[in-house]
Amino acid sequence: MRHPIGIIATGSYLPARSVSNTEVGAQTGVTDEWITRKTMIHARRHAAPHEATSDLAAAAARAALTQACITPDQVSFIVVATSTPDHPQPATASIVQHLLGASNAAAFDVNSVCSGFVFALSVANGLLQDQPDRYALVIGADIYSRILDRSDRKTAILFGDGAGAVLLGRVAATQGVLGTRLTTRGDQHSLISVPAGGSRTPASSATVANGQHYFTMNGRGVRDFVENSLSQEVQALLEDTSVAPQDVQHFVPHQANGTMLSDVWPTLGLHGATCHLTLEHYGNTGAASVPITLDLVHRRRLLAENDLVLLCGFGGGMSVGSSLLAWAPTRYAARAVVRTSVAA
Repeated sequence: MRHPIGIIATGSYLPARSVSNTEVGAQTGVTDEWITRKTMIHARRHAAPHEATSDLAAAAARAALTQACITPDQVSFIVVATSTPDHPQPATASIVQHLLGASNAAAFDVNSVCSGFVFALSVANGLLQDQPDRYALVIGADIYSRILDRSDRKTAILFGDGAGAVLLGRVAATQGVLGTRLTTRGDQHSLISVPAGGSRTPASSATVANGQHYFTMNGRGVRDFVENSLSQEVQALLEDTSVAPQDVQHFVPHQANGTMLSDVWPTLGLHGATCHLTLEHYGNTGAASVPITLDLVHRRRLLAENDLVLLCGFGGGMSVGSSLLAWAPTRYAARAVVRTSVAA
């Protein structure tokens, strides 16, 4: 028996420091115009030296809990999606639990890189199916500024830092998560990586000297993967849920690259939907990009009850995660936000 579980509150946190294209371009040898034309990104946020991924995650979670009027001790599960954890161990989620004071919550991490939030959402939804009267925090948080080669124009211009969170709980029978589709193409795992620091290539003075702890990406290969995979994954999920593409009102994708998304968008067949983009101001925030965008769209009151909302993450692994929701009534919290860029 399916229990209706859905998003009952959202939250996000973005570091204070905004980094312009001019600053990034000076380090990578490209111009503001070049970055904007290639990515549609104008700025991104970088975490302060004292901020770790757990700090960003906890701040986003607090915003969601405040919106829902739920206290931390009422949360049963905390799932943090990140590929930039505070430490190799313990799980960043355990630190988030401590920061929140959510002592009754089981806490663990999910790493599916930029698709991680949707993967984590699926896991939390599954946990609540067995315990539908409980609450789960699902958080996407990443600090990519710590693992970037600032001279690499393929990566340094794209990524920013941030965290987004949702609170899951019981909703009305026809609302909440209607379906989820998760896929991984492990044969293409080498397209995105941090080569050293794990059991395959342990950290050493040589790996540091060789720059093997930086994030690397085959941009052309990633673009080909997205162009070849996204449409079929979206179509398969809609078929699984018996929803016509034209009936979807909102599409919230991973904020990878605005130019790439603009090229892929017409192939998805979502002719009645708005594609929501926030990358103009925040860049690619990894696993945080979908929940940050969802929170900003929600707080602008753009989501009406029963609207069909399609979330889609894609990234390293290579993986795609898509989730379709019928939006449930949620609380709003008045807060000034940077204007969300919405592409029709």
